[in-house]
Amino acid sequence: MSYMASQKRNKSQAKHIENLALAFELAKINLGSTRENPSVGCVVEKEGSIISSGYTSINGRPHAEFNALNKDINFKDTNVYITLEPCSHYGKTPPCINILINKKVKKVFYSINDIDKRSKNKSRKILIKSNISIGKLYLKKKALRFYESYRRFKLNKLPLIDAKIALSKDYYTIDKSNKWITNENSRNLTHLFRTKYNALLSTSKSINNDDSMLNCRIKGLEHKSPSLIIIDRNLKIKKNLNIFKKKINRRIYVYTTNNNKKKINWLKKKNVKVILVDKMDTKEDFIKIFKSFSKLNFSRIFIETGLTFINFLVINRLINNIYIFKTNINLNKNGLNNSSNKHIKKIKLKNKLKVYLNNDKAYLERLN
Repeated sequence: MSYMASQKRNKSQAKHIENLALAFELAKINLGSTRENPSVGCVVEKEGSIISSGYTSINGRPHAEFNALNKDINFKDTNVYITLEPCSHYGKTPPCINILINKKVKKVFYSINDIDKRSKNKSRKILIKSNISIGKLYLKKKALRFYESYRRFKLNKLPLIDAKIALSKDYYTIDKSNKWITNENSRNLTHLFRTKYNALLSTSKSINNDDSMLNCRIKGLEHKSPSLIIIDRNLKIKKNLNIFKKKINRRIYVYTTNNNKKKINWLKKKNVKVILVDKMDTKEDFIKIFKSFSKLNFSRIFIETGLTFINFLVINRLINNIYIFKTNINLNKNGLNNSSNKHIKKIKLKNKLKVYLNNDKAYLERLN
C-alpha cells in the first residue's frame, strides 16, 4: 500500500471512530432512563457532514435509529453510526433494520453485537442482503464497558451495582458539626450521577437520619430522578419524611422482612410498593434481592447509604464500581464513623475523575 493510500485509510478510520464516539455521547443522554432497553446513540453522515442524529427515548422507545432517521431528509447513500447492533426482531416496535433499509443508507457502523438472542449477529446478514455494507467494529472496548449493565441484565438477570460514599481526608463519613462532608460541587455531581441509573438504593437508617429526598435537583433534570429502593428489614422507616410529604413522579419500593400490616397499609396509601422477603442476612439473600430488580426492569442501581451497609457490600463483593468523593480536610475530633473504615481504606484511589470540584476530589474504582 502506498503512503498516500495509507494516509487516506487512516484519515477515514479516524473519522469513523470520531462519529461513533459522538454516538456514544448521545447514548449517555438517556442512560439509566430507558428501562430494560439499552441506551443507544445514532449519528448519520453524508458527504463528510453530520446530517442527523438520535438516541433512545426515555422509557426505551422509540429507538435511536428511528429517532435519527424518521425525518424529512434524503438519507440515501449515508453512513450510519450506531453504538450497538441495530435490532432485527419485531417486539413492541418494528426492527430498526427496517428503517435503515427503507431509507437506503449506504453503510452501517456499530461497535458491538447485541447480546439479545433475538437480534445477536442477525442484522449483518439482513443488511448486506439489502445492499447495505457493514463497517469495522470500532470502539469495542468502550462499548463493552458502556453496555456492562445491559449485558449483566440480559445474561445474569443481575443489575449493575454502583455505590457512592463521601469521605474526609482522614476517612470519616460523618461530620458532627456539618450536614455534609463534601462541597456543593461534589453534591451537584452526585445529583448528575443519579440521573444515569434506573433506581437509587438506600437503607431506612440512612434516610431516617438524613431525611434526604434522594432525587436529582439539577434544574432541567428533575424529571430524571431515579426510582427509590429502601432496604428496611424491620419497617423502621419514619412517616414524617420528605420522601412521603413531597409529591415526586417516581416509584418507591420498600424491601422488608417485617409483615406489619398496619405500617404496610400506610405505605401503600403513599403509593409505596412493599416487597416482603424471607431474609436479609447473607450475601445470597442480597443476590436474590438484586435479581428481583430485573422484574422491575432495573438494570442500573446506584447505592447511597452509610458505612455499615457499604462495608457489608464491599466485603461480600456485591459492588461493581464505587465513586469515592474525598475532601482535603481532616475532621479529627469532629469526625465520626458508625462502622469500621478499614475496608474503604483498602480501596486504592487510582482513577481520579477529570472534573473540577474545587478542593474535593472524586474517584471511580472498580471492585468487581
